[in-house]
Amino acid sequence: MIAPPYLKKGDKIAITCPAKSLPGDITSAIHLLESWGLEVVIGDTVSASYHQFAGSDELRTQDMQRFLDDTEIKAIIAARGGYGTIRIIDQLDFSNFTKSPKWLVGFSDITVLHSHIHACCQTQTVHGQMPLNVPDGTKPSLESLRKALFGESLSYQYKSQTTGRNGKTTGTLIGGNLTLLVMMSGSVSEMDFDDKILFIEDISEYLYSVDRMLWQLKRAGKLAKLKGLIIGDFTDMKDNSTPFGETIPEMVLNHVKEYDYPVCFDFPAGHIADNFALKLGFQIELSVQDLNVSTEQK
Repeated sequence: MIAPPYLKKGDKIAITCPAKSLPGDITSAIHLLESWGLEVVIGDTVSASYHQFAGSDELRTQDMQRFLDDTEIKAIIAARGGYGTIRIIDQLDFSNFTKSPKWLVGFSDITVLHSHIHACCQTQTVHGQMPLNVPDGTKPSLESLRKALFGESLSYQYKSQTTGRNGKTTGTLIGGNLTLLVMMSGSVSEMDFDDKILFIEDISEYLYSVDRMLWQLKRAGKLAKLKGLIIGDFTDMKDNSTPFGETIPEMVLNHVKEYDYPVCFDFPAGHIADNFALKLGFQIELSVQDLNVSTEQK
């Protein structure tokens, strides 16, 4: 995949809201980005509100299009997720973006953009903290975003609470929010899963719904040809009064039991304060040895 130019001090970056409106200001995020030596350009949607959204579909499209086309903007950071990116994705023109690629940053609902840019533009993106999350984000996770954007290596080692499946593998990292990845299935924005290492996370879903989405990926052949599987945080999962009967790790391992690639759990990324940056579309080395997990993107 194409790697956009890494950032350097003095570069302009843009903040826009392609989905839900912001509940407050993002001053702390602006100060953080400026402390990295970047010039921050604020989109019209950052202060806009239209029902649940950060402005009308037309405004959010115009705001994103402006930054996709502006060659002086070297990265676009989504201010938050929520819902709404899918309502504008087909109105966006990526022709100038493909001629002059730039980094797209975000997670959750921004998986729509990650998936579309990978599928249609063959360009790398960054899954990481957004301005809304900066006040609660840990210093190491925020520093990992700086490293990703400035071209430094991302090396993570941690001890999982859950036994996965041992192994070592190298491949191109794809993924994001599980719900959005499943929603992209069958569309022009669908990622290619073959020979990839898949990362997934989610929030506020019922356990049965997660199981159903995993069945969809499996029946569509998306789990069969992976090189590895990284399970991030599944935050605030819900269950019915009659329990579903399986935990997230149990259902994941059941769905991939006939395959032999490594699987890890509890990766520090998703809807958590420790949301460490990952470069999607970029090579990653994954090692799983019992509860010891390490990844590296050089």
